[in-house]
Amino acid sequence: MKKEKLYKGKLFELNAYHMQVEHRKVRREIIEHPGAAAMLAFDEKGKVLLVKQHRFPHGYILEIPAGTLEKREKPIDCAYREIIEETGYEAKKMTKLISYFPSVGYNKEEIHIFVASGTKKKFELKLDNDEFITVVKMDIKKLIGMIKSGKIIDSKTICAVMIYAAKKKLL
Repeated sequence: MKKEKLYKGKLFELNAYHMQVEHRKVRREIIEHPGAAAMLAFDEKGKVLLVKQHRFPHGYILEIPAGTLEKREKPIDCAYREIIEETGYEAKKMTKLISYFPSVGYNKEEIHIFVASGTKKKFELKLDNDEFITVVKMDIKKLIGMIKSGKIIDSKTICAVMIYAAKKKLL
């Protein structure tokens, strides 16, 4: 197998792999992403903590807090860091819910989803210049309804909420 670098950016690389599959030569263009951690977090009153964030080209969308893994960072450590950075809340506990690959055909990104519990608002948001985030609190039943109606379009949010709801028999 031969790897050809096509692009290197801040968040990911794009590489072409030249290989053989079933005795045929093929080329696969693959996005190399370090992975991410996301959390389904509940506040003190049981409301889900969401972030309303600008996501080009879709505009502002609602999603669960998440962030890219830093070099050699464990997913759970990323989750604890990101909930503070994106919401100002600190979590006492992170419980693994699921890990999944959102785009298996061309992307190596793996998203690790946790359920954050024992959260408390402790910090004010200190956003990067390119971040536009507002914290939104929502009842999980309303959030499930928004997913079912197509108003929530983010895959990590859909996966996290629906798997959690299935496990808790909320569906």
